[in-house]
Parts: sequence; structure tokens; C-alpha cells
Amino acid sequence: MSAVVYVSKDSSALSVGAEDVARTIRREAASRGLNLTLKRNGSRGMTWLEPLVEIETNGERYAYGPIDAKDVPALFDAGFLDNRPHALQLGPTQQIPYLNSQQRLTFARVGLTEPTNLQAYIAHDGYRGLRNALEMQPAEIVQAVTESGLRGRGGAAFPTGIKWKTVLDTPASQKFVTCNADEGDSGTFADRMLMEGDPFALIEGMTIAGIAVGATRGFIYLRVEYPHAHRALLEAIDVAYRAGYLGNVLGTGRCFDLEVRLGAGAYICGEETSMLESLEGKRGEVRVRPPLPAVKGLFGQPTIVNNVISLASVPIILSKGAPFYRDFGMGRSRGTVPLQLAGNIKRAGLVERAFGLSLNELLYDYGGGSASGRPLRAVQIGGPLGAYVPESQFDVAIDYETLSGIGALLGHGGIVAFDDTVDMARMARYAMEFCAIESCGKCTPCRIGSTRGVEVIDRILYGVDREQNLQLLEDLCDTMAEGSLCGLGGMTPFPVRSALRYFRADFLKPPSRY
Repeated sequence: MSAVVYVSKDSSALSVGAEDVARTIRREAASRGLNLTLKRNGSRGMTWLEPLVEIETNGERYAYGPIDAKDVPALFDAGFLDNRPHALQLGPTQQIPYLNSQQRLTFARVGLTEPTNLQAYIAHDGYRGLRNALEMQPAEIVQAVTESGLRGRGGAAFPTGIKWKTVLDTPASQKFVTCNADEGDSGTFADRMLMEGDPFALIEGMTIAGIAVGATRGFIYLRVEYPHAHRALLEAIDVAYRAGYLGNVLGTGRCFDLEVRLGAGAYICGEETSMLESLEGKRGEVRVRPPLPAVKGLFGQPTIVNNVISLASVPIILSKGAPFYRDFGMGRSRGTVPLQLAGNIKRAGLVERAFGLSLNELLYDYGGGSASGRPLRAVQIGGPLGAYVPESQFDVAIDYETLSGIGALLGHGGIVAFDDTVDMARMARYAMEFCAIESCGKCTPCRIGSTRGVEVIDRILYGVDREQNLQLLEDLCDTMAEGSLCGLGGMTPFPVRSALRYFRADFLKPPSRY
């Protein structure tokens, strides 16, 4: 009987040598006359253990890692194909504490199956949600999504069901479903992992969305920096068409066509109306609202705009029912959320848990504290425009309302950690500089305010009229927050204000430090 070996082809694993490991395993097995089947799965999300090699024995997977290509001969010598002991043996994969305590719904198949193997997807409950949706009326599908409590996982946390109902109720000869896969926040990689590791989940979710609102065309707006995700999506879409899951869906007469469009990497195109402009072939620039995209979106037609995780969460809601999904979480934050740990953290990776775990639990029980071994001083939640949360507030629960109560936003779930060597005044300056670089330029508060913000912070750092310039910086943040057209300029004050509030001493260091 052939041994089954899994090596991830997720780009995080490839970046640390997974391709060399897979190639060496094939070569070593051939030289020893051993029969094995090598499968390339997605990542389990334990990036500090990549490249991770798994052996399937008696229906259970056993992990070894991190594996370098030079380790492979010794693994064969030790008999790892029979799950024999080795220094890099980690035991049953699912029993690794980092993975065992997670609640994986959206990421249930990621790292488990071959990404574009449709039979494996179906064997692990794939397309069950779509089949259920095909037996329902459009309004019933929308109601199920509404009752599940699913909110947009891209940052705004707007109730998904309300958005879908608006599109459903708006009459039009053509409607669209768009997926904003322009994942640009620092420290975020959940969209990429999902698209590379389980692309059918996104395809199924978008197909259900199309059937729910009467949209017959869908577009995935993908950043060009994600070539591995691009290849996985194209292959999976082709497989879905050939199997009848796209086009005339399962011969029911309900049609949905899907394609991928590449964006050039402008951060502003993560904003929904800028993305729509880019999809139409125009410069990525924010639209004035109203009208909302749900009423007048792509090419002026009613359009669903959701991000990857929102849409990929839909199949399990339609498969297991709204109450099943709603039973996870707390308050108005229902379901699970994929949190991405990055920065100065010992065990970086993806953690999917129900809303409500504490930041402390995430940083220490999962993350293991700082990689440097020094005390963690702050984390930034929600990307480069997210607020800095100080160590004194690490006991905060991770849900939308609780984080908002301390002046933070969850955003896309990226959490970047910093130890006590970080200079928070410099981090505030970076936020203003980032906004200045990425602004589309349409509105003055964002375009000019961010540039002036860098200048004001520089004057503070060099000791020029500090008190006057600190007040000016506060006033500038007010102007940007209240006057910007979109979240880029409107959210830039979050990191700046939080740095001023919790780490003001960093702005008052002797100028010689800079």
C-alpha cells in the first residue's frame, strides 16, 4: 500500500523551501524503491512550522516540521513513512495545541485537502450549501444569511444579509457579485490562504450569492501580487465549469458565470467603490456615496461587494443552517473569525476562533509571546490604519463592539505585535506616510492632510514647537476623520491618536534620538 505524504504548496510554505522539500521526498523515495503518493495541500496556518510534512497512517495525519530539504534523507532513515520517532516529529497534526483548540468553520478544509481536487472538496461537505440553496427561494437564502449574523469580514463589519437584501430588492436586468480579494493590509494573509488552500469555498459562496440575489455574473478582484492564488482560482473555476457547478448550475437553469480580474496593487482598491472603478477599467478612485453599490454598483447595476472570508463563510451557513453558525460568537459578533498573527511574535500564523477570545489568549496561548523574548508593548489590530492597543488592554475581548469601545477596529483580523523596543512616534509617522503614498487624491483631507501630517510629526520629533504641533496634529486628525471620503483618510487618525493617547512619551524624547 502506497504511503501518502502531504507537503504544502501555500506561498508561505514555498517561501521557506517547501518545493525543495517535496522534490527531495520524491527523489529519495525513488532512490530507495519506495512507493508513495505525494499530495500538495494548503497550509494549516502554523507558519513557524513550515515547511510542514504530514504522513497519513490509518486515516490519521502525523506532522513533522519544520523540514529542510537536507532533513529528508534522515527522515527516511528513521522510517517516517511508518510514523517512526524523529526529532522533528510533532505527533498527530490535529492534536498540535495551536490547531487543536481552534474552531475552524471557514477554514475547515484548508490544509486538509488538495486545493483544486473537486472530489476531495465534495467529500468534505463541499457544495452541500449550494445544493441546499438551489432548493430554496432567493429570499429564503438571503434570510438564512441574515439570521446567521454574518457580518462583513473585510473591515466595515456591515451585516451581509442586509447588503444582499438590498441587491435582491433592487430591480435590474443585470446584477453582479464581486469579491474584493485585494488583500493589502500589513500582517494579513487569510484571503490568500483561503484562495490558495480552498478556492472552491469562495467559488461556492459566490455562486450562492448570485442565486440569492438574481446575479448571473461574478468577478473576483485579485491583487497581482498573489500569483499562486491566481493559478489556484483559475484551475478551480475551470474544474467547476466542467463539473457543472458554474454556468448553468447543475442543469437547473439558474446561471452564474465567474471570472478573475487582476488589480495592479493599489491599496485604495481595497475600498469597495475604488475596486468597482478599477473593474470598469478606470483609475482606482473613491466614489461619492450615495448611491450605494448595492443599488448602483458595477457598471451602474446592483452589486454585491463582499470580501473573500465573508463569501467563503456562506457555504457552511447554507449547509448546516443559520442557527449553527449563529451559535458561535458573542453579542452582535456571530460566527468565527480568522485572526492572523504577525510581527514580533513567536508563533505567527492563522487562528480561527469564535468571537470573544481575549487578545491575551491570542498573543500568548497561540502566539507564544514575542519572537525576541522581550515584553510585548503593543499590537496593531486591523492593518496599517488600525489602532495601537497597549499591553494594559490585552485582556480585551476580540469582537466588533468591544474593540470599538476602546477606540480600535478589528478590520480584516490582522494583528501585528511589537515588543518594548518599538518607537510609537515613528509608527504614527508611518501611518501618515502610508496614507500619503496610497491616497487616490480625490479628497483634500486625505491627499493634503496625510502629507501635512508627516511634516507635523517630523517637527514634533525634532523638538520644534512640540506642544503647538501636538495640538495641530490632534486637529489634523479630526479634519481627516470627519472630512475624508473613505476609510483611508478617515482611519489614518486611528493609529496616530492611539499612539498619542497611550505612548505620548515617545513623542517627547530628546531630539537627538532621531
